[in-house]
Amino acid sequence: MVSYKVKVSTSNLAGSTTFNNVFIKLVGTDGESERKWLMGIKGASSFMQGMVSSFTVCCPVSIGKLILIELDKQRLPLFPEDNWFPAKVEVQSPEGHTYNFPIYRWITDSEVHRFREGTALRVCDDSHHLGRYSRQQELSQREKDYRWDVYEVGIPHCIKAESPLSLPCEVRFSFTKTTEFLFTATTGLTELQLKGLSNCKKKWTDIDGINRVFCCKRTDISDYVQEHWKEDAFFGYQYLNGVNPILIRRCSALPDNFPVTDDMVFLRGQCSLADEMKKGNIFLCDYKCLDGVKTNTINGKKQYMMAPLVLLHKTPDNKLMPVAIQLKQTPAEDNPIFLPTDSEYDWLTAKIFVRSADFNEHQLNVHLLRTHLLAEVFAVSLLRNVPMVHPLYKLLVPHTRYTLQINYLARLVLISKTGVFTQFAASGGEGMIAFLQRSLSSMTYTSLCIPDDIAERGVEDVPNFYYRDDGLKLWDIIHRFVQGVLGFYYKNDAEVQKDSEVQKWISDIFEHGFLSQACTGIPQSFTTVAEMVKFVTMVIFICSGQHSAVNTGQYDYGGWMPNTPISLQLPPPTTKGTTSEATMLQTFPDVNTTVQGMSTMWLLSKQSSDFVALGQYPEDHFSEEIPCKLIKNFQGELEVLSAVIKARNKSLDVRYTYMDPAVVENSVAI
Repeated sequence: MVSYKVKVSTSNLAGSTTFNNVFIKLVGTDGESERKWLMGIKGASSFMQGMVSSFTVCCPVSIGKLILIELDKQRLPLFPEDNWFPAKVEVQSPEGHTYNFPIYRWITDSEVHRFREGTALRVCDDSHHLGRYSRQQELSQREKDYRWDVYEVGIPHCIKAESPLSLPCEVRFSFTKTTEFLFTATTGLTELQLKGLSNCKKKWTDIDGINRVFCCKRTDISDYVQEHWKEDAFFGYQYLNGVNPILIRRCSALPDNFPVTDDMVFLRGQCSLADEMKKGNIFLCDYKCLDGVKTNTINGKKQYMMAPLVLLHKTPDNKLMPVAIQLKQTPAEDNPIFLPTDSEYDWLTAKIFVRSADFNEHQLNVHLLRTHLLAEVFAVSLLRNVPMVHPLYKLLVPHTRYTLQINYLARLVLISKTGVFTQFAASGGEGMIAFLQRSLSSMTYTSLCIPDDIAERGVEDVPNFYYRDDGLKLWDIIHRFVQGVLGFYYKNDAEVQKDSEVQKWISDIFEHGFLSQACTGIPQSFTTVAEMVKFVTMVIFICSGQHSAVNTGQYDYGGWMPNTPISLQLPPPTTKGTTSEATMLQTFPDVNTTVQGMSTMWLLSKQSSDFVALGQYPEDHFSEEIPCKLIKNFQGELEVLSAVIKARNKSLDVRYTYMDPAVVENSVAI
């Protein structure tokens, strides 16, 4: 008779306890144990939240190298079925080997569940027939649990679910996350002290009125925004370090539809556009994707949204200053080019229309499409096609946490027919899907990879571009980590080519995320290790750093409505000299539209208490020495970057924290 020492760890998650009877079977290369009831000295408390309990499983002879374990739980008579969240099982064999079985799954029924030993195995490495059978069974079940659905034609596909509770247990919010999210969502207006204004359909009559509303919840940056929102230098700064840092590009030739002349932008002929372009000092922000998008009707009134062109000039003191704004794409007499030399309210009104366009471009393309919807595609494809024992699953599953539920809720409460964005944003409603379709069709792989994107936009040496500086460093750290982990498992390109599970993962992403559009440049398959490393780096970066960069600062920059109007309800001036403070206030969104926008940005910017920072892994999916060492190195590099960013920020008037690894979440979880 030989003995196996079994140690079972129950997660510390709220509600993870079970009082059901738990059974285990050990399966090895040379046989299997009897199904054993795990009854220890702790009795019914053996599987309480956070508990680690030890047991002995005896076999007549050694069963060889352990392949998997089978776990099930059975309810006691008169007791209800409960849910159990085991974290891991550790087994010490009579030969002295220790086997780790990562679980991190809810067991909610009385069925038998199989879990593989923690050593990562690609499909070609899985040589034992029981291992291969278990792998096939797992993927067969996953294909049923994670099914593709089409929310709207022409945008990335999503998970099929009838409600949050119909999502598989392991991808749902924790009790803590659910409680906090619902509380913030339902009390957002109250928390912001705006409850009495949420149904007020009046226009703003003075800036002080907006200030009285805004004063209830402020941040250091929102205070700065309120003080400086009218300034040209701050307007330009936001293209670098605000929530939409991916639009600005160096301009080497003016678009044909933007007829700016030297006389307009350079008084007294001190320099010329041609010369400044050659020096790399002219930049363009073009909102052409918004052109023709049907605008919303809010409070019974037609709303207005432009598709501006903005020209910016880098000055000798390294400020990025707007020098010309054209609010519509087609030049015309009733579409003047606004200049800083125009009257105060002509120029300010032009900038307000640009900032409102930027809000809509940011929310739908930069934030929703390019982080949330893509992260969901990455997650669903992973969960459908890659088993838990695969190294790619172990590497990427931390970056899928909560994404499927937060996206389901976004479709339910933000962009549905009765959603906040649909009701209160200029691009909500009919125009929203058309804009998302247009944005996806123009998306490129290059634009999703920050080193390529920065180079393609020609903004490598723009001063004070902290999104770029921090983002490139973060990308490099992630890339080194991914290269180390995948390089440990894939020694040559042929091994990648013959990994059918990885190939199915990328194929599904190409089909369901990018709708099989080869023009995007997204790989349809992997032929080299380097290709796979780059793509996986991009996935992790988008789910963590990029999402943080375009999400976390929403209330900072949008809490003060005049800086980021969610909608505008008068058309822009068609001739100069017709604006005033009164027309500006009449153009701003109504009171209820303003406060709905504020409360939504407040919700989306609020960090949960069970937040998991980039590089932190509460779940031990890897067990081999080298991947575990690479994780430690990864965490060390992220700590160094965090310290560098904090030191840099001490000297800045406006701190840039959104790419600080300490505040970057591991996944798209809000």
